[in-house]
Amino acid sequence: RRFPTVELRAETFNGSTHVPVPSDSAFLKALLFELRLVDDHIFVEHRDTCTRINHSSVYPVSTDSGHLWPVLAFQKSGLIYACLPLVEGPLEPRPPLLTVSGLSQGLALLLGIMDYVSPSRKNEAEMTAKIGQLRNLLIQACPLGTPLNTNIRSLSSSFEDIQEVPADKDQPAWRSGSYKGKPQVNVCITEKVKCMQYDQRDVVDTWQVYGAVNCKCDIEGSAPKVTLTLNLPTNAPPLQDIVIHHCVTSIDPAMLMSFSAEPLDDSVYNGPYKFPFIPPSDSFNLCYYTSQVPVPPILGCYQLVEEGSQIKITVNLKLHESIKNSFEYCEARIPFFNRGPIAQLEYKVTHGQLDLSREKSLLVWVIGQKFPKSLEVSLTGTVSFGTAGKEHPTDYVCTGNTAYVKLYFRIPDFTLTGCYVDQHSVQTSVPGKPKITATRELISSNYYLWNSKAPAPMVYKTSLD
Repeated sequence: RRFPTVELRAETFNGSTHVPVPSDSAFLKALLFELRLVDDHIFVEHRDTCTRINHSSVYPVSTDSGHLWPVLAFQKSGLIYACLPLVEGPLEPRPPLLTVSGLSQGLALLLGIMDYVSPSRKNEAEMTAKIGQLRNLLIQACPLGTPLNTNIRSLSSSFEDIQEVPADKDQPAWRSGSYKGKPQVNVCITEKVKCMQYDQRDVVDTWQVYGAVNCKCDIEGSAPKVTLTLNLPTNAPPLQDIVIHHCVTSIDPAMLMSFSAEPLDDSVYNGPYKFPFIPPSDSFNLCYYTSQVPVPPILGCYQLVEEGSQIKITVNLKLHESIKNSFEYCEARIPFFNRGPIAQLEYKVTHGQLDLSREKSLLVWVIGQKFPKSLEVSLTGTVSFGTAGKEHPTDYVCTGNTAYVKLYFRIPDFTLTGCYVDQHSVQTSVPGKPKITATRELISSNYYLWNSKAPAPMVYKTSLD
């Protein structure tokens, strides 16, 4: 499949040095030659010299107009999977492979195609049918040359609904399917909170919240218009670093001008955040954002002190009073690196229960679905260890008393920013009132409490930057 928009961008980047993509048959012939699948008995210096050793699946393919690079190609089960990713910049001097983002996208797409095709390789009829479907599937997976969904197998069930050419000239390329039925809009706001707490005077605790608004709009029409509004409670911190999906048709520029790297002022845009868009057929993330919330949801401190052959641990946690006290799950995991298996454990918890992992190197404190009325819980214990073996975890950072507790939790129907979707504000261009489903959730992500009795490693102090 060829994408004229991508080829035009490549020509723009490279100007007079641009090498056009030849015809399919000429490209195939050149690729087979480069992979030594034809004329392998002939010595060709640029291909066969000892000084050229390929450490990757990226090749320069020689054509009449010059060398095409980077061609990503590999063989699997008698098939060749190949693509030519766009390099967003000049090709001379040739940029390092790690700087070409299109290579990772192209590899993910090829692996998705391989995962879709390869299970049928022993059945020729089934293989032929699947390859025949690929062109239609790629319209949905990669409509404008940018992979949107590399899981080709997940698209196969709906390939009959995909139109080769949109019947309506107003239908956007990203809306490749058609829906028949009652209109409905499903929205889920997922916020994740990162946190590093040290409980030390000379080290500042850091935390960050970032959110994604996922939508699935089942609405009839070739180009239905939907308007969705995000709202914040009064005096809530504004949303920042907002990144929107390309299907959004217009937006207030002030919404995009708030950055977390700059201090907040009175002129910052704090909503409501209105998004008019023409939705894709499948689930998609309408926007991403961050926010500078004043406090982390759970405040805690961790103390680990070594006394002879034993260590004493203390963990104190407090749920902030502004946080909804209703968890799907909440637990604290306490790993012990570079030590043997836990041979003896004496402990006391004020709430929940403490479990020992099978390999006896991890304590799992299951706090449960609610904090007590005091909103505070604590764990104290004494641990001694046996002889260390190869199966026990090691860590070059967490040596001696440098250690951490990691929190895992999910709070349904809650966001740390207070962000929510006003269901009454959802508007569509089709007749009839759509069914609106709006959900929210807050999930922990890299939520650490470092041992305050030992210096925290610098590498983790800046991990949220």
